[in-house]
Amino acid sequence: MLIRVPKKSEIKENELTPESVYHSRREVLKKLGIVTATLPFAAQSHANLFDIFSSGEDKAEPAALFQRSPLTTTKSPYGSGLALTPESKVLTYNNFYEFGTGKGDPVENSQSFRVDPWKLEVTGLVNNPISLSYDDLLKRFPLEERLYRMRCVEAWSMNIPWIGFSLAALLKAADPLGSAKYVAFETLHDPKQMPGQASQFVGGGIDYPYVEGLRLDEAMNPLTLLSVGLYGQTLAPQNGAPVRLVVPWKYGFKSIKSIVKIHLLESQPATTWNLLARHEYGFYANVNPQVDHPRWSQGSERFIGEGSIFSSRRQPTLMFNGYEDEVASLYKGMDLRSSF
Repeated sequence: MLIRVPKKSEIKENELTPESVYHSRREVLKKLGIVTATLPFAAQSHANLFDIFSSGEDKAEPAALFQRSPLTTTKSPYGSGLALTPESKVLTYNNFYEFGTGKGDPVENSQSFRVDPWKLEVTGLVNNPISLSYDDLLKRFPLEERLYRMRCVEAWSMNIPWIGFSLAALLKAADPLGSAKYVAFETLHDPKQMPGQASQFVGGGIDYPYVEGLRLDEAMNPLTLLSVGLYGQTLAPQNGAPVRLVVPWKYGFKSIKSIVKIHLLESQPATTWNLLARHEYGFYANVNPQVDHPRWSQGSERFIGEGSIFSSRRQPTLMFNGYEDEVASLYKGMDLRSSF
């Protein structure tokens, strides 16, 4: 069942942003070294990133761009009226530490990434374990396009037309046992293809592979998407090809990329950023303007739209990133300050 994003969370029609220049390069200042050395490299890299940008010239294109393929989809009513972030920004401004900690590193370092053959396994507390090939990811479930808000914990945001299928459809096919309470996710571990996994300096000191998790009821929510594409085509590697999670009411680091394992279990799984800096990155990571990051406010965000990073407008952050009507019931009775 499709649920329309409530009108109160929509941006006015006169704020719609057109798509324009493709494949531009904007580099963010890298490896700032401006916070305490006692934190892991990856936690350091978050400090003040959302307010410090380079204005450098566009860089040359990689020798060979990753070839994306068009996808046949149906459009859903999700996100009707949201201002669209240009595809060029979504392709070149990324957090994907497996390919480097700078915002421009993923597109520069991932264009030879191999997505086929691929295997995504669903295991654990299920009656029907599932293994999906690359072809299965694109064909087993009907694909639809959903325009979602995406809010980074660094206090910037984009609106992206994802293509994919409901995670609930896959989990229902796996038939969870009654004892299953959580869903754990794991990114591909391949240091030969991912330089950030081969070098702690390049990859921010993370203990790879990257892992994430949701409660089962969060995973089964109709908003939760397994994405295989954006802007009408398959995913680029810097955006998490061939398959990634999209949980639009949570901060972006919860939406794990290049997934190879989905495992259902009874107890809460470990998650990468919570392991790195538990006091800064909680398990739930719900977008909440009333709970600041220890080093910056979460009350507003820089929306990345048309123009340069410097010209991006600030806007107030919405509770649950604008999806309160759809997901607030999941957290009834919880203290969202302590369970952040």
